[in-house]
Amino acid sequence: MAQPGAASGRLELPGWKSFVNWTGAILSAVLFLVAGLWKISDLPATAVYLAQAQVPQSLSLAAAFGLGITETFAGILILVPRFRRWGAWIVSLLLVAFMIYVAIYYDVLRGAECKCFPWIKRAFGPWFFVSDGVMLALSVVAGLWSKPSKGIRGAALVLSVVTVCAAVSFGLAAARQTGALAPESITVDGKPFPLHSGKVLIYFFDPECTSCISAAKRMSQMNWGDTRLVGVATAQPQFAPQFLQMTGFRAGMSADLELLKKTFPYTSTPAAVAIENGRQKTLLAQFDGDEPLATLKNIGFVY
Repeated sequence: MAQPGAASGRLELPGWKSFVNWTGAILSAVLFLVAGLWKISDLPATAVYLAQAQVPQSLSLAAAFGLGITETFAGILILVPRFRRWGAWIVSLLLVAFMIYVAIYYDVLRGAECKCFPWIKRAFGPWFFVSDGVMLALSVVAGLWSKPSKGIRGAALVLSVVTVCAAVSFGLAAARQTGALAPESITVDGKPFPLHSGKVLIYFFDPECTSCISAAKRMSQMNWGDTRLVGVATAQPQFAPQFLQMTGFRAGMSADLELLKKTFPYTSTPAAVAIENGRQKTLLAQFDGDEPLATLKNIGFVY
């Protein structure tokens, strides 16, 4: 009878270990629940952030969906003692994957703002790895100093609920991402410009943004066929004519920024929206590598 009692005693953590375990679990849960729920609640914005972080634009919305589910699920599991070890391993794997991904694209991402977690301002650089290393240590401690997880059916139920909620948000986001109705017309170069006939690409840019300049120069080399081009300056509109002349981007200029931004919300510049017969085809947020050429060819806006 002494052996079972001794075994039971070994399962109980000393007070300081229990405190560290709960601290690591709660901090990890808060970070990942907030991050996951934020991604699920605003999938289009998350997709834009991922596209800016070198995720292929064609996969960015699906990646936002999957990442939001995984982070939320991990945050719930690590908070519940019976699921804590499973949650800790998922959190740890996510953090290791994030660090490996950033290391691969470090030269491209260095200095850019990391938007992995809302309200936490940090840039891709050495401190990114330090902060993720601290979070990794917290999750590892939460996993090592917890009892073996059990109740796979309960964990599966949690995953199902999170997935259903994310699927509803994904459906709403997909509906907004394609098919938004454009205004009947806007003003371009001081004249009415109809949006409900043919193909139109509206390019949102900041004249002083180097990425916007680079993207416009690349797009000026594309064969647009019968696609009409409209530029919208999001800042310093007095510099828009010089911007078009410098980049060679042959577009009319519209000052209807507020109307267009409300109809086709974007997160940051450069950004563009492709419209066909008055309906949004897609929102373009990635302007590196094969994009936006690959997407524009796929939807028939360039040849």
